[in-house]
Amino acid sequence: MVAEYVAYDADIAAVASLIADPTRAAVLTALLDGRALAAGELARLAGVSAATASAHLARLLAGGLVTVVSQGRHRYYRLSGPEVAEVLEVLARVSPRPQVRSLRQSRQARMLREARTCYDHLAGRAGVKLLEAMLAAGHLAGRDSYELTAHGGRALAELGVDVDAVRAVRRRFAPACMDWTERRPHLAGALGAAITRSLLERGWYRPGPAPRLLELTDLGGEGLAAMFSCKGLTSNTPVT
Repeated sequence: MVAEYVAYDADIAAVASLIADPTRAAVLTALLDGRALAAGELARLAGVSAATASAHLARLLAGGLVTVVSQGRHRYYRLSGPEVAEVLEVLARVSPRPQVRSLRQSRQARMLREARTCYDHLAGRAGVKLLEAMLAAGHLAGRDSYELTAHGGRALAELGVDVDAVRAVRRRFAPACMDWTERRPHLAGALGAAITRSLLERGWYRPGPAPRLLELTDLGGEGLAAMFSCKGLTSNTPVT
């Protein structure tokens, strides 16, 4: 029997096969916080040899899922853009959760749910609650893609976000990104990235003890409550 031709406009299988390998999936996940990492660091995080990591990175590079930056003799890899991060987040949302085998894994899983970066914007319970607070306060309007109101523009200017510069970026302005742990959207795009950058610069959030993790500071809890009426957030600081 001759197979019937099915028209398609993208070679989904080629990209899916790149992500499907466990080592390459681990490498891509390690790059989800937007940082550029050396091959040796990625090998350690994926639990493979340097030679094995280099071979997988070559395939990811050829497939356009990562880019490389050279500094002297060193080469640093990062995701090729926010679109790749979005694909990985969607896959995480429909994938089974790995079995937790230690107290450390349980603690990190809890911290990932509370506050993390999704490429370059705030995600987890913290990101979802911030978006809900901004919508409730009238800072944003819309559903699947948001527009900033005049009231929201003033609030973000107070936060230190240059909205005009954000609009000039060649990237979607303020799309919703479905959070894979909360099953509700957080704010992504150029605006989500700019807000997250300001939160870190102000010291309202700080990097956590593992990649992607963020910790809410006391200053941040007070500031988010005062500026956005965003309450009920908890710190990600591990209990010792």
